[in-house]
Amino acid sequence: MPKQLPFLPGNSYADPTVTRYHKSQLFGVTDHIQTEKTVSLQENVDPALLSSMKEGVPNQLTGVSQRRDAENDAIPKIAPKWLKYDRQQLVFDAFFIEPVVEDPNENFRARKCKINYFLDDDTIQIFEPKIENSGIPQGNFLKRHKLPFPEDPTKFYTWRDLNVGFNFNVYRRVFRIVDSDDFTKRFYANEGTALSPPEGYPEDLFSHTRAMINFKQTPPDQAELKNYIEVQLKGGRPNKALESFLDNDRKVLSFNILWEDRSFDGGDKHFVLNYYLSDSNVEVKEINQQNSGQYPFPMLLKKQRLSKQPILTHCPGMSLKTEEFYGPTDFVCGSRINVYGRECLIYDCDAFTKGWYTQNMGVTQNTVKLAKPRPNVTYQAVPTYNGYGTAEDSLGSVFALRPKAPKQDMKKLFKQDMHILRFESTLVSTEPDDESRRFIISFYCGDDTLQIYEICDKNSGRQGGKFMERQKQTNPTSAKYYVERDFVIGQIVFLAGFKFRLCKSDEYTEKYMEDNTAVFPEASIEAIVDKIKKGAASHSSL
Repeated sequence: MPKQLPFLPGNSYADPTVTRYHKSQLFGVTDHIQTEKTVSLQENVDPALLSSMKEGVPNQLTGVSQRRDAENDAIPKIAPKWLKYDRQQLVFDAFFIEPVVEDPNENFRARKCKINYFLDDDTIQIFEPKIENSGIPQGNFLKRHKLPFPEDPTKFYTWRDLNVGFNFNVYRRVFRIVDSDDFTKRFYANEGTALSPPEGYPEDLFSHTRAMINFKQTPPDQAELKNYIEVQLKGGRPNKALESFLDNDRKVLSFNILWEDRSFDGGDKHFVLNYYLSDSNVEVKEINQQNSGQYPFPMLLKKQRLSKQPILTHCPGMSLKTEEFYGPTDFVCGSRINVYGRECLIYDCDAFTKGWYTQNMGVTQNTVKLAKPRPNVTYQAVPTYNGYGTAEDSLGSVFALRPKAPKQDMKKLFKQDMHILRFESTLVSTEPDDESRRFIISFYCGDDTLQIYEICDKNSGRQGGKFMERQKQTNPTSAKYYVERDFVIGQIVFLAGFKFRLCKSDEYTEKYMEDNTAVFPEASIEAIVDKIKKGAASHSSL
């Protein structure tokens, strides 16, 4: 027998005959219960090699002894209770008798409950289903915990102690178990314990008092008795509109109506009419429109019954009750209604209203197309310049409540800021003394502003210097600001209330005009030569 190598790292070799390396699944679900396979793990081995797979016998292919089949000893054979019965509970129907000593009409009542037994930790919870308008505190009757026996507090109830027809003592309050659900019956049958046949709840001898507690459970034949008892107990007259309220609460028919107001400052006014089916009241709400020039008012008619021909009197409480009120049959698209002297046209309604009329009255509500309203175009005259600041600043306060500074043409400012056109001019006037006065007009191409200086000789009797501050000037002919195109030799310009004739310009201005012939076509040499040639073409040369 060859010497066996020790089982150390580097001395073990993989078995080439093994083809499945996965671990077998041990957990499963059987009858809605988590279970575990208790069989030992087995590897799939070729039957031809079973003879060589004995302990101490080397494998024919590798010469290494085959290891013994392993068993699953790490996982318990039987699953614990918290795993086996996870989220499983037994449900029993039960009731207990509660004495009533403060009511002369009944002396006891049977209260129905649900007993939940949790299998994972043997705890018990008792829950009483809530009944609407019962007047009794209901809900969680007993919190979930282990319930001890009343005779021996060291012992606790288990599922083996519960059965149908069993009187269940819970802290000196006796519950009678009458039935169980399907899962509980299958569980007891699986455990080999038989449940007793189900029982019925005890007969309620005071059913008429239950009907008084909850009106929704009142039989039709007990309605008159309930009204009689309420009046006998000084509870007031019966509410005749209660049935309508319960059937039609929060059901509203909504219509769109139009009132053509023919007053001096009136016009077409749109409203929403809401008809409440629960109490037959009507309200009319105004649809406010922005910038309509009218003060918004939320309600045209507050919620009330709308009379077809209202009786207006100084004593409404003493008026005769002979008025006829509007109902659902009167609100049809295309018809007109009278709202206290205002004749309104019903032209549309919402989807719920259309469905209600189709289902309950067999009427199809068709939308009425209204004539297209005339556009309300108003002309707002721009006020004249008030003289403060620039014209743009004054106009900004007209367009906005918080005016912003006017934006400058930054592209033109950076490109044309270095160009200044200077012209020598004289004053056009009927005064003889003004004919000898000379001025220098400077035009700044960056922002289209003008500045005027007066040139005076010594001992002329006048003080020369700045005649007009640098500012923009408006051309009275075009009502726009002066631009560089308006300044041509021989042209008359109106500045600061005076007329100036442009006589000549400096050399820089002439060079600028020649470089910008698109703006100053008079300075183009080619245009001048073409004009001379065109005039000379009609004359024959000698």
